[in-house]
This record gives sequence, C-alpha cells and structure tokens, in this order.
Amino acid sequence: MQFTREEIADAQRTVYAALPPTPQYAWPQLSQALGGDLWLKHENHTPVGAFKIRGGLTYFDTLARQRPDVRHVISATRGNHGQSVGFAARRHGLAATIVVPHGNSAEKNAAMRALGVNLVEQGDDFQAASEHATVLAEAHQAHRIPSFHRELVRGVATAYVEFFEALQDAPPEVLYVPIGLGSGFAAAAAARAHVGVKTRLIGVVSAHATAYLDSFQAGHPVESPVSTVLADGMACRTPVPEAVALIEREAEDVVAVSDDEVAAAMRLLYGATHNVAEGAGAAGLAAALQLSGRWRGRRVGVVLTGGNVDAPLFARVLQSQIID
Repeated sequence: MQFTREEIADAQRTVYAALPPTPQYAWPQLSQALGGDLWLKHENHTPVGAFKIRGGLTYFDTLARQRPDVRHVISATRGNHGQSVGFAARRHGLAATIVVPHGNSAEKNAAMRALGVNLVEQGDDFQAASEHATVLAEAHQAHRIPSFHRELVRGVATAYVEFFEALQDAPPEVLYVPIGLGSGFAAAAAARAHVGVKTRLIGVVSAHATAYLDSFQAGHPVESPVSTVLADGMACRTPVPEAVALIEREAEDVVAVSDDEVAAAMRLLYGATHNVAEGAGAAGLAAALQLSGRWRGRRVGVVLTGGNVDAPLFARVLQSQIID
C-alpha cells in the first residue's frame, strides 16, 4: 500500500487540525532493560489514548468529500477503532453506531458512549461483532466503515512518519509493530517508504490470537481461535487478505508474545515511564524484550499504540496476579 507525498501531506493537515504530533523518547530504563538504544513513540498521548484516531480523521475527511449524502456510519471494534470513529463522526456531525462483542472493555465502551456513539453489544468476539455490523448497515442503509481500509492506513501513517523523521539521522534498525487487523503495520510500511529509511519491521501478535502469524508462515490467510485476556486490541480470529499479503511482503518477521510477557511489559512501561499501556500497546515492547539478544547494543523502535486498559485489569497486572 503506497501513498504519494501529496497524500501524506494531506493526511498530516487533516490529523494536525485535531491533534499535535505525539512525542518519542529514549527512556533510560527501557534501554537498560533491552540492552540497547530503545526509542518509544507515545501514541497513547492522543485525544482518545490510541493511534487509531488518525485513521478515523482521514477516513471521514475523504468520506465528506466523496459521499456528502452519508449521515449515519456503522462499524465494529474492540474499542480504539470505535473511539476513532466516534471522535471523527462528532467532528463531521454524523451519527455513529458501533458494535462490540459481549464482555468488551467497560472503560472503552464508556469512552465511546461519551463521544456520542450508539453502542450495540453482539457476539462473543470481534469477528461476530463485525458480521453483525454489516447486517445493521444493510438494514439501516448506513455507511459501513471497515476496520482495515486504505484511508485508515493513510491517517495512521502520519504517526510513523513522525517517528522516522524524528530519528532520520540515526533511524532504528528494527521497529516492532503490533498487529490487530493490520492497519498499523501497513501504515509503518508506508511511512518507511515515504521517509526512505531502511528500518526492518517486525510484526507482533498475541500468542493467544495467532491468525496473522499463522498466515505469515502459511503464505495465505489462516483463521485462528482467540483466547487472549490482556491483548484485546490484537484479538483477531479472521485476518484480512490484503493485510496478510502486505505483511508477507514488508515484514522481516512476525513474532508472538504471551499475555504474561505483555503483562511484564506493561509493568515495565509504568515503572520506567509512568505511562499506562493497554495490552496491545505494550506488545511491541514485549517482543523487543523477548528478542533482545538479536538486537543487543543497537537502536530499536517501539510504539506504545494505546493506553486504554480497564482499571481493575491494570491493577491485577501491576500486582503481578495471574492473567486468566
């Protein structure tokens, strides 16, 4: 998935009308734990606490130009995509319905409702919620927003452009990118091409939701069951074929991290930076620590993609209680 310089510049104008660039820091304790030079990009510092907001802004900006007749949008989410849709829909004066699975994060649900979203609970996982969103969109003649789309990727790419440009004189040798449905990874690949750096990209999945790892290894989309408790933003059962093909082409590797490894990374992030990370947001660091021997003494990039974790769950993580 490629974008012209004009398309990236247009995305930056759209995104920066709503939020400033987010920072990246080399936190000493993180570098010490890794045994290298670790730079952390703070996408938890957006108005919805996650990177997804950028894609929602560009998607709705394009939608307003191409489909001014649309007044109601419907999508599905485990939380951060839904907040992105809600945030952008409110800016454009559109109604938004979001479908989430039963048992979804209570605090993410509350955040979506606060943005004016009509929240519908349906199904036991994201895939079931997504299928119901398609049914609702047809029934209500509403515009169905997918969770992976070129316009979403274009907006998210602005985050990785910021990161690569900030470190352009000495870019990281490797960047760990969490994979939910693939928009983040696709955006990182697009930004790498845009800035012209040679950073290797390693995709990160949950060891309890391995669809994209299985697909990467098989060379084609493979469904996989989901059992992760902590990394809800990576709880994908059915991968997107276009994303699978892109990851096959652009990834150095795809690795899996367990909920225990993610919990340890969440604790380290909090102790070293006093930033709260949700499970998916800490997955990149978990992978970097898992593979620290491979990149010891070198510059490594990690993105804290979101900080939206329910307080009771985060308390259990900080207390090192077993995740089940």
